[in-house]
Amino acid sequence: MEREAIEWFDRPGGEPAVIVAPSTQWAAEATRWLNRIRAAIGDPSVRLEHIGSTAVPGVPAKPVLDVQVCVPDLADEARYRPALESLGLILRAREPGHRFFRPPAGEPRTVHVHVCEVGSVWESDQLRFRDALRASPETARSYADLKQHLAETLGQDREAYTKGKSEFIKSVLAADPTRMT
Repeated sequence: MEREAIEWFDRPGGEPAVIVAPSTQWAAEATRWLNRIRAAIGDPSVRLEHIGSTAVPGVPAKPVLDVQVCVPDLADEARYRPALESLGLILRAREPGHRFFRPPAGEPRTVHVHVCEVGSVWESDQLRFRDALRASPETARSYADLKQHLAETLGQDREAYTKGKSEFIKSVLAADPTRMT
């Protein structure tokens, strides 16, 4: 989940990281986004998942859904980019193994769409981390506490907030016996 070699389109803004109480609406809203993306892309080989903290019941999070779109060929942006753009999303970052879409600057930030390749380490790491949090209330609680601390101390610096979670995420993934080598 490293963030190296990122080609940003309009560098990340100064929106603070604010953690809120878990919402029972997150799952339903994620399902609506997944259905919209499925309809726009129209390719049954694309795998869609609700990932991130909002996908873990009972965990406080930024009120922004993370959706993972796993495509057969990440480099073939013409097969998914126009569909995502038709939903009002823009490509914000391109990095090896991952593309990041979100609503345009100035629009409410309600969803982040992460595109990766089917079978990739990116896909696996996101799902394994989500599933580890779902499986262990203690791990989920520790992660929630860390995020709250980071939001309070680094919340004005989104990149520092994200980087501050890295070691915890790596440790959870390293402890997972299903990890890809």
